[in-house]
Amino acid sequence: MKFTKMHGLGNDYLYVYGEVPENVEEISRKLSDRHFGAGSDGMIYISTSKVADFKMRIFNADGSEAKMCGNGIRCVGKYVYDKGYTDKTTLKIETLSGIKTLKLSLAGGKVNYVTVDMGKAVAEDKTELDIGGQVISLIPVSVGNPHAVIFVDDIEKAPLTTLGPKIEHHSKFPEGVNVEFVQVISKNVLRMRVWERGSGVTFACGTGACASVIAAINQGYCDYDCDVSVILDGGTLHITVADDNTVTMRGPATTVYEGEAEI
Repeated sequence: MKFTKMHGLGNDYLYVYGEVPENVEEISRKLSDRHFGAGSDGMIYISTSKVADFKMRIFNADGSEAKMCGNGIRCVGKYVYDKGYTDKTTLKIETLSGIKTLKLSLAGGKVNYVTVDMGKAVAEDKTELDIGGQVISLIPVSVGNPHAVIFVDDIEKAPLTTLGPKIEHHSKFPEGVNVEFVQVISKNVLRMRVWERGSGVTFACGTGACASVIAAINQGYCDYDCDVSVILDGGTLHITVADDNTVTMRGPATTVYEGEAEI
């Protein structure tokens, strides 16, 4: 099986053009392993679509399927353009959370940045969870997939690997949840780290960055219709939220290498 390893700010996936095989969960677990496989946060399959230009399906490192991936969809845009599957710089991509619109920015004939219309995000009221006797305040947010945003004073001390998995599997979130820890650096500047559902700690999460900005706007830390910088472990994403909660994300997409695997 031929694949292309790509990443958006270090959030890396193995990309395959073609239909999803029946044993995709096994393949994703095997190839995502960072010691015995190619190493990635999961796999993304790209195929033709009846309702859009292309279709993407996302499988996490544990084999579970995700509805949407902000970093992943930017790399889909780069993949199909750079490999000559399209010459369009505005694309519609079918995902399990709806059709997303991409605008491709080029440098030297290749895609380097992608702007994504992520659709509308929905933030719930702040809620509290009892995690082993510890009360945690968080804001549930949907960006086509579920998120739990927690604001902290010091991101370097955030209990990413201890609290993250406990919230991911909490009964409040029967389908699991992505957990974002966010520190407010200044007005419209956030520092975020993430525990991703099905993948654990990753360098970046595009939908998580969008969720964090929506939650920050609700708390008065950020403004509508402003370029909000979200600093992740792998780099910075730029998020803008319109007053109707429609989210636009801009960030890079990078090809690492081409590979071939026996499956």
